[in-house]
Amino acid sequence: MAKKRLQKKREAARASAAQTAAPKAEPIKKVVKTIDPLKVETKKVEPVKVETKKTEPIKVETKKTEPVKVETKKAETVKVETKKTEPVKVETKKTEAAKVATKKTEPVKVETRKTEAVKVETAKSEPVRLENKRDDDRIYCERLARHLDELKWLYCELYQDNPYVTMHLNDLLKVLKKFYDMRGDALKESDLKREKDPTWYKRNDLTGMMMYVNAFAGTLSNLESKLDYVQECNVNYLHLMPLLDSPKGRSDGGYAVADFRKVQEELGTMDDFADLTAACHKRGINVCLDFVMNHTSEDHEWAKRARNGEKEYQDRYFFFDNYDIPSLYEQTCPEVFPTTAPGNFTWLEDLHKHVMTTFYPYQWDLNYRNPIVLNEMIFNMLYLANQGVDIVRLDAVPYIWKQLGTNCRNLPQVHTIVRIMRMVCEIVCPGILLLGEVVMAPEKVVPYFGTVEKPECHLLYNVTTMASTWHTVATKDVSLLRRQLDILGSLPKEYIFQNYLRCHDDIGWGLDYDFLKNFSIDEVSHKKFLNDFFTGKYPDTFGRGELYNDDPRLGDARLCGTTASLCGIEKYGFEGNVVGVDRSVRYDITLHAFMLSQSGIPVIYSGDEIGQVNDYSYKDDPDKAVDSRYLHRGEFNWSLAPNRNIADTVQGKLFHALDHLEHIRSSHSVFDTTADLRTIDTWDSSILAIVRENAEEKFIGIYNFSDQDKVAWINEDDGIYTDLISGHEMEAKGVMIPAFGCFWLCRKK
Repeated sequence: MAKKRLQKKREAARASAAQTAAPKAEPIKKVVKTIDPLKVETKKVEPVKVETKKTEPIKVETKKTEPVKVETKKAETVKVETKKTEPVKVETKKTEAAKVATKKTEPVKVETRKTEAVKVETAKSEPVRLENKRDDDRIYCERLARHLDELKWLYCELYQDNPYVTMHLNDLLKVLKKFYDMRGDALKESDLKREKDPTWYKRNDLTGMMMYVNAFAGTLSNLESKLDYVQECNVNYLHLMPLLDSPKGRSDGGYAVADFRKVQEELGTMDDFADLTAACHKRGINVCLDFVMNHTSEDHEWAKRARNGEKEYQDRYFFFDNYDIPSLYEQTCPEVFPTTAPGNFTWLEDLHKHVMTTFYPYQWDLNYRNPIVLNEMIFNMLYLANQGVDIVRLDAVPYIWKQLGTNCRNLPQVHTIVRIMRMVCEIVCPGILLLGEVVMAPEKVVPYFGTVEKPECHLLYNVTTMASTWHTVATKDVSLLRRQLDILGSLPKEYIFQNYLRCHDDIGWGLDYDFLKNFSIDEVSHKKFLNDFFTGKYPDTFGRGELYNDDPRLGDARLCGTTASLCGIEKYGFEGNVVGVDRSVRYDITLHAFMLSQSGIPVIYSGDEIGQVNDYSYKDDPDKAVDSRYLHRGEFNWSLAPNRNIADTVQGKLFHALDHLEHIRSSHSVFDTTADLRTIDTWDSSILAIVRENAEEKFIGIYNFSDQDKVAWINEDDGIYTDLISGHEMEAKGVMIPAFGCFWLCRKK
């Protein structure tokens, strides 16, 4: 009996020990649509420095049914709380055929360690489908798994000197899943569709238009009511210039953002914006929005709290107690605006500190060396994506990483950040495109595509071709433009450019001066010539523009003006010269035809379709008078718009011609980006001929940059071509082309 009692005792002891060693697992909580404010706290512990150099990336264990967590013993969890935020709609409205009752969710802010809460809110959840066969958790985990290893590696490499690197990575991953969960059903369906068709934006059926909402329609709601006109322009890619909250008089055209989650009050609300994107999506129109990465307005909450002396927020910018370190930066960092905003730092008298301001004094540069900045800016980007943005324009992206002893431009860390952002989008919202604004020398632009295996931006501005086009207008010599096109034709066809003649910004003369030296062209004197030509300083010039940031020391002024004014429509119209106006209209059409025949996505600036000229009234507005770029940012002239239906008006000629060219482009496969592109000799320095060719068609675009009728001495002995513009058949040999005219020759194979 004693032996049996002893045996039972031992068994009981073993059972008790096993229970103590194996803590009870908590049940997995199910995610529901209604989100209550949640606060999760952990005890603060001492940080442990994580060495990442030449080491394997931190492993993150994941199961197929749960979002992946990055384990770290010494990390604080993210606080989730609500603070003074307005509910904002995340769904795309009016896109579902059948809807059920919409559940409301509480606005949620997401906060990283010792940071102000990051807003991740939504006023209404997306309507729930009655038959939803989509497994969202599985889809998310599969996307995350494809990128997780590289994402961890790049993040830890970027922040290898930060002792909290794993904590910040953990914060990032947790919040990505929150944004995915809050993404509307219609947007998720669009993501899936675009994942199955990754070349959807690479074909020849996209035509874009850039506009300021206030200049075109006044408000977001009014713009929604004018979408019929937008569609009449064949536009299915609508680029809305900055519309987020920015201080009046210190907005830099909207690029000094005070709140990334709020629309400018005069334009409406974020709900209005979500309604607009939903209406655009119903019409098949993609929406592009600027995302200002390099800086915030000094009126941003972070800047205000930094100004109040909160060190955590000062660490999100570049603050210095004296000028010692700023002076070292100034030795190697060029000035962006040497006349209107000289230097790269601003003295704050109230703080007795210097702050880095690469652009204007009221735009404080963000410190991406701080991982909190990167995380929260990614969250801001995802917030906008969840409002229905299809294309995110990364403003001034080459400037975002600062390093002493460099020019603080195009540093390797910039490419790491853009690659991280690309992967984040492919995890959370793979239907989104990243458009990089890289206004740099040609050799600096292409690297922002990344590689075919590890891509960065989906799209880049074709700024070099744009500038080279206007150089050709002034010089009447196509040599530089031809060289630029041959370079583009040699690039991988996966690299997609956004092509344009004009935009909201100035024209900078960042040309290939090493090549131009072969023609005895000096950079400084040539820039002066170009600016003099387009500002009408020569008796026989037709351009009517103004200079922006004229720096007499460097002769590096930039040019402003609408396409119509730079082509001569303004000059000859003012003079009542009917012949001159007709020739200028023809030149305007030819330049657009050239732009439309390039590989990529063509985008026109609002008003160009009706030949809108410069608006000099900006000089009467004290908030605009100092910035000559408002010369071509004038209000859309709706009084001229009806003339587009009158054939013998300037508006009628331009609108009809562009409409005709756009329809031709979208109906011929040879304009697809997969077509081969090359130039051919015309044996005339003022005539450009480009060839596009695929298995079905061969296209020859011929463009006369001369004010004289000329013969393009091409000799394509392969059959009869049809001029797609006029419908006339001809041989591609010795083609007579009128002054400022063009041909679109094409034949089927």
